[in-house]
Amino acid sequence: MKYPESKLPEIGTTIFTVMSQMAAEHKAINLAQGFPDFNGPQILLDAVATHVARGANQYAPMTGIVELREQIAAKVQRLYSRKVCADTEVTVTSGATEAIYAAIASVVQPNDEVIVLDPAFDCYDPAIVLNGAKAVHVQLQAPAFTLDWEAITAAVSPQTRLIIFNSPHNPSGAVMREADLEKLQQLVAGTDILLIGDDVYEHIIFDGAEHLSFVKYDELYQRSFVISSFGKTYHVTGWKIGYCVAPPQLTREFRKVHQFLNFCTATPLQYALADVMKKQPNHYLELPDFYQQKRDLFNKLMLNSRFSGVPSAGSYFQVLDYSKISSLGDMAFCEYLTKEVGVAAIPMSVFCKKPPSMQLVRFCFAKNDATLVEACEKLAAL
Repeated sequence: MKYPESKLPEIGTTIFTVMSQMAAEHKAINLAQGFPDFNGPQILLDAVATHVARGANQYAPMTGIVELREQIAAKVQRLYSRKVCADTEVTVTSGATEAIYAAIASVVQPNDEVIVLDPAFDCYDPAIVLNGAKAVHVQLQAPAFTLDWEAITAAVSPQTRLIIFNSPHNPSGAVMREADLEKLQQLVAGTDILLIGDDVYEHIIFDGAEHLSFVKYDELYQRSFVISSFGKTYHVTGWKIGYCVAPPQLTREFRKVHQFLNFCTATPLQYALADVMKKQPNHYLELPDFYQQKRDLFNKLMLNSRFSGVPSAGSYFQVLDYSKISSLGDMAFCEYLTKEVGVAAIPMSVFCKKPPSMQLVRFCFAKNDATLVEACEKLAAL
């Protein structure tokens, strides 16, 4: 029997699975995969138990329960001054990765081009390829990973259907600034180019900066899928609940795909999130200070090491240069860290089409302080 050729010949097991398995095997501290080692708010966990016990265990509506969609719409209006319709512009999804796939699949056609900014999260390319389109990679400018608008503009062609932006950025921690949004509006004005705003770390932004979501700008919102994640916001990444906010016409196409990817998301979890969003509307407003304390602790502890880098501007990741420690490639260095040092990290090259010129690895600081202290002691000894 001859099996069909792979539809993703260049794709192997995701680096997050690889490094987490390696960390578990070698009993290393896992600063690789982006998940907290602490629990979500107790009020949220208690709400889940309440809704499970009351019998909210059957299918939810395909678009998400109305109570949660209404809370999302209220949050969007409160934070970004845009009134969106919970019925026609908000869709609850089983994680942001599903939402990103549904957004790409709903609008790209074979031979379309999608501009991806490297380093880029690893779910973008497979979704583009599986839908017959071509990923066009543009490098962000290291070491700050700023947007190269000349290169982005040069990458636009008559086949460009979509551009994907991620801010705060995973893996680099960079954030888009007002000048970037102005240049983006100029770039897409008068075109049919669509946008994905990957906003999963929208509430984890530091030093008093404001998250600039596409929903704030009408010219951008009318062509955008804006995607976020409850897992990141409420420290429950294993729940895999996200959502997409998009204008009605794009939402209609999005839902056509979403309903056949994963018809609906876990019902009691949705009710619990709706309850907590209503009872504690300031939770996400407290996240910048919460995670900045962890960023600052991590970087303070790493001052005693031979790693170097600029403090992350957002997300719960810190990129550091290890060139003063080793000449190994970043994958080999991460294997060394995990097996010999006892701390797992992620190599930056896996996020790029073209390997970065600098020797960089990504650490996750969404950990208890004691975990960070123990990890940094090991890293500082190098």
